[in-house]
This record gives sequence, structure tokens and C-alpha cells, in this order.
Amino acid sequence: MFSRLFRGSGPASEPLWHYRIVTSSDLDRLARTAYEAHRSANPGTLPAWEDATQQEQQAWRAAMSAVTGPADATLTEGARAQSIVVKVGDDTRIFHTEFTAGRQGSLVIGDEHASSQHALFQPAHGYWFAEDLSSTNGTWLNGRRIFAAQRLKKGDKIKIGRTVILVVST
Repeated sequence: MFSRLFRGSGPASEPLWHYRIVTSSDLDRLARTAYEAHRSANPGTLPAWEDATQQEQQAWRAAMSAVTGPADATLTEGARAQSIVVKVGDDTRIFHTEFTAGRQGSLVIGDEHASSQHALFQPAHGYWFAEDLSSTNGTWLNGRRIFAAQRLKKGDKIKIGRTVILVVST
């Protein structure tokens, strides 16, 4: 399942199979995302990633390393995501590839409560996901703080600082 979060590359007419090298920072991020997903399925029984023991974190990294396969390569397949249309105030933007939102992101949020690089929006397997980039004030999806990548759909409201981003279409 975790390899499904990696997106295909190339024009829509190209095959959607590709290999992606998984760096140690990718592995850390993948392990944290998997752990947080597991934690959200078991509320109240597991500590946050930062509070987990080094041994526990290393076990999750090892599990993710096993999933990525030999030579740190991951084979992925999936449909290419269509563009995402978002609205911030009166401004409507269309994105075709991953982008960041924040005071200095691709989607500039003029909000003192937003971090410079606050959230990452990325397509994966035909869907769009939003993920907080360890921002100071967190990223909120439909009124709930997110701690791992979350799938987006039409009508979703992402709050960054005091600014609300409306997903017009995905």
C-alpha cells in the first residue's frame, strides 16, 4: 500500500510504471506516515511519532525499507492525477503537479499564521493529497488537524493559518 503513494511520471501517453530511488529522508517520511496512519487507526493507544522510542521508529523504517524492495527502488503503478483547482479568497488557481502552500509556497498564503512552506499538495495514483510540512500552527482539513497525507476531494476546506483553501475540483 505504501508504494501506492508515489506518483507516476511522464506524459499521460507514457506507461505509468517507473522506478523511484528511495532516499533515507524518503524512508523516514514514509515510516512516519505509515506509523501515523497506524496510530490514527488505534486512537489513544500509541504515542506520537516524536514520542515513540528510537527502537520503535527504527522498526518502522526497517518495515518500510522491506516494502521498497531491493536496491532502494520502488515499483509503482497508477493512474495519472488530473489537475486540482483550488480557491483562496477571490483567487482561483489550477495546479497540474505537486506544489507547496505557505508564505513562500507555489500557492502564496499572505497570512502571518502560515509557515513559509506550510503544506504539500501532491498527486498520487489519480488522487490529490495534502500533507502538513511540520508547520507551527498545523494544517487542518474540514476542521480536523492532519498529521499525515490526506486524500482531497471536491468541497474540502484546508485551513492554513487563518486562510481557508477550497478544493473546487480534483
